[in-house]
Amino acid sequence: MADPTLFLTDAPDDAARSVIGNGLADYNAEQVGYRDSRPLAVLAQDADGKTLGGILGRTSLGLLFLDLVYLPKDLRGHDLGSRLLRLAEEEGARRGCRSAMLYTISFQAPGFYGRHGWREFGRIPCDPPGTARIFMTKVLPAPAPAN
Repeated sequence: MADPTLFLTDAPDDAARSVIGNGLADYNAEQVGYRDSRPLAVLAQDADGKTLGGILGRTSLGLLFLDLVYLPKDLRGHDLGSRLLRLAEEEGARRGCRSAMLYTISFQAPGFYGRHGWREFGRIPCDPPGTARIFMTKVLPAPAPAN
């Protein structure tokens, strides 16, 4: 087989994403004997069902990953973020996740996560100077038994 051509892009098409994503999922399933990756979203919506913010993440192999967390300024400081986070953590635990991880930026919300039991396990400097990506984790409690 000839060496493949390497192609750099900032806009991979759906077919390329599918080859890479499904290829990795297949490999992981071969290694562990099952496939359990599932998306997770906790959304804050207005009365018309319009999404205002929320959390996007996923669960896989016993871990909850929080990928994106956003609330507009006017919704911050009213316990909504805490409630969103709690719902995501509870769902992760229901799905069998023992731990969770995320990364934030030093100017975003590391203090918010720290107040909710998350701890820093890594920090990488980034731009602008003086800023860092902060990697955080939390052990999730066992889910409450169903009645």
